[in-house]
Amino acid sequence: MQQIVWDLSELFSNIDDPKISQTISNAIAMANSFEKKYRGKILHLPPKELLCCLQEVEVFNQAFSNVGLYSSLVFAADMTLSDVQVLNDKVCKLEAKIGKQLAFYRLELSALLKSKPQFICEPVLANYRHLLERVYRRVEHQLSEVEEQLVIEKDQFGVNAWEDLQSKWLNTRTFEVTAVGEKKLLSYGEANGLIHHPDRATRESANRSIYGLLGKDGEIFSSALRNICNDWVSISKRRKYQTPMEASLINNDTEQAIIDNLLASIAEGAKTYRQYLKIKAQFLDLPVLGNHDLVAPLPGVSELKFTFSQAQDLIVRAYNRFDPDYAEAVEEMFAKRHIDATPRFGKRNGAFCASFYNGKSAYILQSFNGTLSDVFTLAHELGHATHDWYMERSQTPLNVSVPSIVAETASIFSELLLTDLLLAEAKSDAERRAVLCLVLDEAGMTAFQVTARVWFEQALYRSVEQEEFLDYKTICNHWTRARDRIFGDAVEWFPEMEAEWTMKPHYYMANYRFYNYPYVYAQMFVYALYERYLAEGKLFVPKFKTVLSAGSSLSPLEIAQIVQLNPKTPDFWHGGLKVFEGFLQTLKKIK
Repeated sequence: MQQIVWDLSELFSNIDDPKISQTISNAIAMANSFEKKYRGKILHLPPKELLCCLQEVEVFNQAFSNVGLYSSLVFAADMTLSDVQVLNDKVCKLEAKIGKQLAFYRLELSALLKSKPQFICEPVLANYRHLLERVYRRVEHQLSEVEEQLVIEKDQFGVNAWEDLQSKWLNTRTFEVTAVGEKKLLSYGEANGLIHHPDRATRESANRSIYGLLGKDGEIFSSALRNICNDWVSISKRRKYQTPMEASLINNDTEQAIIDNLLASIAEGAKTYRQYLKIKAQFLDLPVLGNHDLVAPLPGVSELKFTFSQAQDLIVRAYNRFDPDYAEAVEEMFAKRHIDATPRFGKRNGAFCASFYNGKSAYILQSFNGTLSDVFTLAHELGHATHDWYMERSQTPLNVSVPSIVAETASIFSELLLTDLLLAEAKSDAERRAVLCLVLDEAGMTAFQVTARVWFEQALYRSVEQEEFLDYKTICNHWTRARDRIFGDAVEWFPEMEAEWTMKPHYYMANYRFYNYPYVYAQMFVYALYERYLAEGKLFVPKFKTVLSAGSSLSPLEIAQIVQLNPKTPDFWHGGLKVFEGFLQTLKKIK
């Protein structure tokens, strides 16, 4: 198999590059200089001097960002290497140290806006208007400088360590899988790649092996998650959040009523998802789907395997059909070799796209095993890179911190562009069904299955607040109850699947609670965008580029206004469900 590994030389030549130490030294010097210049003074800055302060923050972020990005990327590529671990640990400690040192900046800026909220609308600060609005929204939840420093310190060797443990456990284990009758010892990335395998017994073996091994160490994972949840409840109360979810609403620049309406709409629409799952069972000639059949390919099209270069060609052509200029970012990602796609031991599981502001680019990590699902994952991550490409060329550094509900816009839209191409070029009804089923599988996971994860997390925090002890079985019960609200009688589950929550890294991220609902929001919002695209055709293209170029300079609601959408409308989310239903109706017609 062709080795697809990224080229990080735009950042540093290698892990021993002397420029790493020099960059770290410069960052320390800049942090010291900034502290000396602004500590105790931000509260009294006039608008023009506040502008200079914000611009200096951006310069510092640019100067230090390459080291943080590089250390995280080499660690994700192979976390078993000792020199990589040393560098990553050094940079994480430095980030924590500088974070403590410069905590005064956020606190003083908050105090300034609390006393002078009119600064938000100062013309000289127009570029940072929405940034200041977001800071102002957090004012009441800031702690004192010493308390903020203590939070950073306790996280560094506390909840951050639980996150590190979960990631290392998963990516340093081998799993015994019987693949097409042959026993193999595989890394997580390789074993997980078999969940899409056309052979049902292979899928079963992969699922039972992965989750069986995870379940054996269930008390370790429950200990980690229990402590993270309890820690967060304590911090939430100290910060005067009304609920454990409130911080995420502020981080995502949204409102509880919008998210409640979204989740209620998905709960109502789950019957449509179950209808699809029962149709898929018929395609697979099964009385009911097993959990190992949820993302199974359809019979008759199991030959749909792709090389990485074939995936590249498909995605570039899908982007070009939308707009030739829109494909430029994707073509650059391949040309510069900014993608690491080869599965291997020690490589982080899953897929991600990391923004590279200084290079006006990004880096993508994925374990590509040649399935149609892998092609869609690559298209998804390249959507993130495209989003980065547009906003990095339009916004200053402080305006590219997009909330998660916005960050998934281009990625999900990219999947739809790929869907359009594959359906147009399908050589048979069987291929067309396979593409539609994959689209419904992926949308079902993002909208419906992920909603179950939100309910699961809500249940965890209710347990903590009710002083219920979160041991392994209690957590598993929360997981299966939330899961079954979506799937009902449409799926039968292996007992091992009660441990499925253990491998979701989102629950272990320090101070990043309720990671999941933004994906549901984004899926449904992008489906609404897709309807606009189908109605407007090429007239939609410049609007979409404006949406991506906005970065975080506008609120999600202001971004929606660019394309005449309003997520605050009570029935807004039903429009996204109609797109899902539309794909299902198309599938039924060629059944």
